[in-house]
Amino acid sequence: MMMRLYGSSQSGNCLKPKWVAALLGLDLEWVEVSAFDGSTRTPEFLAINPAGQVPVVVLSDGRTLSQSNAIMLHLAEESRLIPSDAYNRAKMFEWLFWEQYSHEPAIAVRIARMHYLKIPEAELDPALLTKGEAALARMELRLKGAAYLVGDALSLADIALIAYTRNAPKGGFELARYPAVGAWIARVERDLGLVNASEAS
Repeated sequence: MMMRLYGSSQSGNCLKPKWVAALLGLDLEWVEVSAFDGSTRTPEFLAINPAGQVPVVVLSDGRTLSQSNAIMLHLAEESRLIPSDAYNRAKMFEWLFWEQYSHEPAIAVRIARMHYLKIPEAELDPALLTKGEAALARMELRLKGAAYLVGDALSLADIALIAYTRNAPKGGFELARYPAVGAWIARVERDLGLVNASEAS
């Protein structure tokens, strides 16, 4: 059977493996699942992923795999998106771990609360803005002298970080303050064949 990826089009975490599959030409059926209406808590969905989260992929042999970066790593096995050099491969993992610990918990959360849930800025934890700005500053530092986060080519690190960074303005972040990040966003969007996030809004 064809691989089936359950995810929400509003979630950067869900789009990451979808983009990897498209870039590598993998056969993948996308199943839209809302993360906001309880769809991930139904008995049917929990039978696929007991954690009640998207994304989750059902592989062609029926096995399942969840967590966006784990799915990406599986889909991209032995592809150009995973550096062959041991050090660069470890740096890719460094960015993947950092994305889920230091980037996504601030930037993605502000996007969800401000853009989708329409929570006023004054009601948000101010630490989210501080942590998000620190994450963007960290990326700016790396990208001032580099086209990509690892080595000189697109990798899973870029795909992991582009998902929410390109939509950071929806969370109240000013990307104009980070010109190297802005140039990187445009570059990776072109690599992935994505419409610029600001134009798609």
